[in-house]
Amino acid sequence: MQKLSIEQAIAQIVRKDSRYHRDAYAFVREGLDFTIKNIRKGAVAKERHVTGQELLEGIRQHALQEFGPLAHTVLTYWNLRGCADIGEIVYNMVEFRILKTTERDSREDFNNGYDFEEAFVHPFEPARKPTRRTSSHPARVGSTKPS
Repeated sequence: MQKLSIEQAIAQIVRKDSRYHRDAYAFVREGLDFTIKNIRKGAVAKERHVTGQELLEGIRQHALQEFGPLAHTVLTYWNLRGCADIGEIVYNMVEFRILKTTERDSREDFNNGYDFEEAFVHPFEPARKPTRRTSSHPARVGSTKPS
C-alpha cells in the first residue's frame, strides 16, 4: 500500500468528516510543530510526547501569533469553536496515521481547555477604564420646571 502525503490524507479525512475546513487540519499540524519547537527551547533536544494540554496551549499561542485579532474569526470560519474541536481534528489525524497517541491519551484531554472567546477575543479588547461619576445624582436631561 502506498503511503499518503499529509495533503492526500487530509483530503480523505475531509471527505469522510466534513465538519472542519481542510485548513484547520493543516493549522493543527502547524500548531503541533510550534508546540514542539517551544518545548525544546528550554529543554535538552530530546523527542518526547506532547500532551493534549500542551498542544492546546501551543495552538492558542500559534493562533494569536499567526492571526492576531482575527484568530477567533479564522478559527470559527474553520468551524473550530472550542478545544474539543481541536481534539476531534487530532483524533481524525491519528486515524489516518498523520499523528500518534499513547495509551494515556484520549479525546477527553481536549475537553477542559480554554474558552475560545477568552483566549482569542479578550486579549485584543481595549482596556476598560472605570467610569467616574461627578455627582451622586443622575443628570436630568430634558426636564422642565413646573410653571
